Amino acid sequence: MKKIVLIIIPILFIAFIVTNCNRKVVANSAANSDRTKPTAKLMTYTKKGITLTELYSPEQFENATIAQNTSSSTMAELDSNKIKVEYTTSNYELQKQTDTTGIKSCANAVKGQHIHCIVDNGPYNALYEKSGTVKATDDGQHMVLSFLSRSYHESIKNKNAYALSSVISGKSRYYARYAAPDLSKPMLFYSRPKDVYKGGETEAVLLDFYLVNCDLDKDGYKVKAEINGTEFLLTKWSGYFMEGLPMGENTIKLTLLDGKGNIVDSPFNVSERKFTLKAN
Repeated sequence: MKKIVLIIIPILFIAFIVTNCNRKVVANSAANSDRTKPTAKLMTYTKKGITLTELYSPEQFENATIAQNTSSSTMAELDSNKIKVEYTTSNYELQKQTDTTGIKSCANAVKGQHIHCIVDNGPYNALYEKSGTVKATDDGQHMVLSFLSRSYHESIKNKNAYALSSVISGKSRYYARYAAPDLSKPMLFYSRPKDVYKGGETEAVLLDFYLVNCDLDKDGYKVKAEINGTEFLLTKWSGYFMEGLPMGENTIKLTLLDGKGNIVDSPFNVSERKFTLKAN
């Protein structure tokens, strides 16, 4: 006759293990929830089938900084309107993928976090190193704005995450006199969307812009966003996801308004761009 050996584990010991495992799961879940939880209600606008939803990013990068130098260009580069930019950054890692917890499916840079460099409010240049070369469209005085960008192209919106400076390029600098530009005025720079979006990228398209020397408020500055002719008045500086856009060519126009609804007299303000959505 075979002997049967029973191994008895005290019920209290099993309960102890299960309880502690559950505690770890709950704790981690709570930590993740708190990390991605917005501190205020997110703004949402819907008109004519288009929905704008404020984007809350899990990583805020409050301490990220950037400084730029645009004076190190060679003579040959300046003659051809090429501007060399060099950066110093802190508390921000270029070429790293940003945490996308809770972020809707949208265009994301394979190379990771980067810098958006904009000359005179033209289309931005994506720079993944701490130096690079950008080009102005003509001779003369130019403003160069650079700001830190997440891998999915939303800008970092803290006061030290951007740098604005001026530079004179082109051969006209040898004989023309240029007054120093006023860098203290409120300015609106266009960032996203840009170019072509395909497949899943078309479901939620990022609208993002950069403000300098001002912020948005229901009683102060506002941004009027006209999307395919449909007007939205934005009172909070944030990135926004646009949903419900049609396939094909779309148009966006951004305008900075003052507290009375007037267009702000600024070196850079009104921007109008086109972008395309494709099924594949």
